[in-house]
Amino acid sequence: MTIETLELDIRGQVCPSCLLLTLREVNNHHVALSEGRAILTVLVDSRDATSTIPAAVKNMGLAAQLDKIEDYYRVVIARPEERP
Repeated sequence: MTIETLELDIRGQVCPSCLLLTLREVNNHHVALSEGRAILTVLVDSRDATSTIPAAVKNMGLAAQLDKIEDYYRVVIARPEERP
């Protein structure tokens, strides 16, 4: 099975905009994410988003892995078993 990699670059946005944009993207691809057919990578530089995004997607039954990359963060959202 091919896993589609989606990317959402919202650097420069502030919360709650970061959370809302991420949730819209997750909702648009929720079936593929929950079935393990897609992984969503969110690039964000708002520190607030590093807690709100993972908490929100966890409530939706998905997993989020957070990595600090230089001056921004990468949040990888996937089905819990498919966490990279």
